[in-house]
Amino acid sequence: MIAQELDTNDVLMFAFMNREALRLTAERGEAVYWSRSRSRLWHKGEESGHIQKVHEMRLDCDNDVVLLKVTQLGHEPGIACHTGRHSCFYQRLEGGRWASVEPVLKDPERIYK
Repeated sequence: MIAQELDTNDVLMFAFMNREALRLTAERGEAVYWSRSRSRLWHKGEESGHIQKVHEMRLDCDNDVVLLKVTQLGHEPGIACHTGRHSCFYQRLEGGRWASVEPVLKDPERIYK
């Protein structure tokens, strides 16, 4: 699953979904994912408050990737990444090395208590 910001088209994050997560996302209108590390469903923002309001759900041509068009709530600008950044895709290849090119908007230590 890919979460994309509705207004900016920024790609915010990649996560996993199972059928139950997909069903709950459609019912609630808020993103619910499958956490592989916790082996359980995870409502985005349940700890951080950084909820994703879902406006559209799309399926790719092979029927194996879901695209969520979302509004990232809970902080302005929205924080989607557990590192406190707007997007999980904050690293860019520059001169053969990965460089962080997006700022930390909020210290993760202050987000997750």
